[in-house]
Amino acid sequence: MRLTIIGSGDAFGSGGRFNTCFMLEVEGRTVLIDFGASSPVALKARNINSNAIDGLLLSHLHGDHFGGLPFFLLDAQFHSRRDRPFTIAGPPGTRDRVNAAMEVFFPGSSKNAWRFPLEIAEIAPGVPDEFLGLAVRTAEVIHNSGAPSTALRLTDGRKVLAYSGDTQWTDALVPIADGADLLIIECYDYDRDLPGHMNFAKLKEKRAGLRARRIMVTHMNPTMLARQDEALAEGLLVASDGLSLEV
Repeated sequence: MRLTIIGSGDAFGSGGRFNTCFMLEVEGRTVLIDFGASSPVALKARNINSNAIDGLLLSHLHGDHFGGLPFFLLDAQFHSRRDRPFTIAGPPGTRDRVNAAMEVFFPGSSKNAWRFPLEIAEIAPGVPDEFLGLAVRTAEVIHNSGAPSTALRLTDGRKVLAYSGDTQWTDALVPIADGADLLIIECYDYDRDLPGHMNFAKLKEKRAGLRARRIMVTHMNPTMLARQDEALAEGLLVASDGLSLEV
């Protein structure tokens, strides 16, 4: 299971980073986790063939986590002329929100007769599910997005990747992280308590309960980007665009 970070930035591109997007390569499949507004550009900047991507798993429905999807789908339809199936899965409300985004940016586009098989599935928090051969479990977290925002835990039967999505501290993260080979957790601010977001001070306080083998911080604003050395000193990994590692 190999992880490549396509984008590790916050909603505002702090530090010149692309919006959140992770690429997971496992057993001949390529899956994206989240796909923010700048993700189509980030893929092209890294010369990644979008037609080789099998599907997209969404943590929640904010523009910096799914806003690039209308552009991806229309590129697949008209430019790269995709003919392979593409699967999208996300929390309840994903289907309607994707269609609404299509209509906002390109009126009429949600009614396209897609040239490739397109499936949009919804995963109920707390209910074990499957996504392109990976076992998936999600948990609702604390982040207002107009639909359930979720943390994700997925496994191929050998390795486990956990991802907090965007959230302030919640005990729902504990079972998601437990025993994971890698936990990717948002660490938006250095020490302020902001609704719906984690800060580094809180992460240090709660870290002992997150029993993942490795923890990586991501989605950092300028206050946290300026203190990355402190995260490294705590033994945490720090996400950066283009970083690639084995889970």
